[in-house]
Amino acid sequence: MTMTSPHQTRTALPDGGLHSRRIGAFDFEAGGHLPAVEIAYETWGTLNADRSNAVLVLHALTGSTHVAASTGEPEAGWWEGIIGPGAPVDTDQWFVVAPNMLGGCYGTTGPSSLDADGTPWGSRFPFTTIRDSVHAEARLADALGIEAWQAVIGGSMGGARALEWAATYPGRVRGMAVIACGAHSTAEQIAFAQAQVQAITLDPDFQGGDYYGRSRPDAGLGIARRIAHITYRSEPDMGSRFGRSPQQDEDPFGHPLRRSGRYQVESYLDHQAAKLAGRFDANSYLVLTEALMSHDVARGRGSEEEVLAGIPAAAFIAAVDSDRLYFPGQSQELARQLPGEVPVFMIDSPIGHDGFLTDMDQVAGEMKRVLGL
Repeated sequence: MTMTSPHQTRTALPDGGLHSRRIGAFDFEAGGHLPAVEIAYETWGTLNADRSNAVLVLHALTGSTHVAASTGEPEAGWWEGIIGPGAPVDTDQWFVVAPNMLGGCYGTTGPSSLDADGTPWGSRFPFTTIRDSVHAEARLADALGIEAWQAVIGGSMGGARALEWAATYPGRVRGMAVIACGAHSTAEQIAFAQAQVQAITLDPDFQGGDYYGRSRPDAGLGIARRIAHITYRSEPDMGSRFGRSPQQDEDPFGHPLRRSGRYQVESYLDHQAAKLAGRFDANSYLVLTEALMSHDVARGRGSEEEVLAGIPAAAFIAAVDSDRLYFPGQSQELARQLPGEVPVFMIDSPIGHDGFLTDMDQVAGEMKRVLGL
């Protein structure tokens, strides 16, 4: 996922800001344990007296809590225009919560967090699943006194978490929005993810995950980002933006031995790699990538058809027509197995998977209608 905010920031910002809440010791699905976990989250709007107006918004792989601007965090967020006063998720009516996922690096306990002795968890951080993240988020809801969400909304990995919420806590989710994500990670999605994991772990600076205080595995993280970013954008988008043009003042044919000049598309990928390495922790990238590999809403519960048929939440399903990471057919298969006649709302975008960020406004009105927002 590319962090982006194509919409203009509103002049009247909703009340809100960044917070954190301790949720206690945590046992992970695969057997890991942490003696203490803290969840960072942002909020927008005001929780009403009976705590019935809460909406949960869940970020994608390298996303953060900062979905939209607020009085406490006035910078533009990654879904600006979707959440705010008068927006499809209207913060004059709804209290919106956006947590950083367990294992992340934006304030929630993750591999770079310190243990009781002041040492980063690093390689000792437990293997984390999408289901683990949902259990942690449920603990946060408990701490906030929120018994049920009017809607749980997410795109890409956030969509996986939204679907898992609806299956794991059906009594706590009135509606779900699963955008640009299917019911499980496919073999191809796992393959792309494995290549990214290997890029990081084979970097000599990775040091088995215990690189804190030393050189960081930025080269490996950068390669992982390049691989991922290719899947986030469509071939026509790259072709129309870059074609075969060389980067300015560089000549791909200007060296008699190994090529030194870059094409424009290479410069673009280099830029994306450097940008992510400057804001994200490599261990968190591994933890969250492997969590997304684990995504399978039916795992341990029966057949996928049975599990999805038993989800009572109102369902808003959307896909990006040019997505080559989460193909629209996977959203259609998800919708087909849910109760009733669930349409798939199509985002018409030439750029690929990241269209769920840049062009969500096309279907946000339908999301508002379906989820009763």
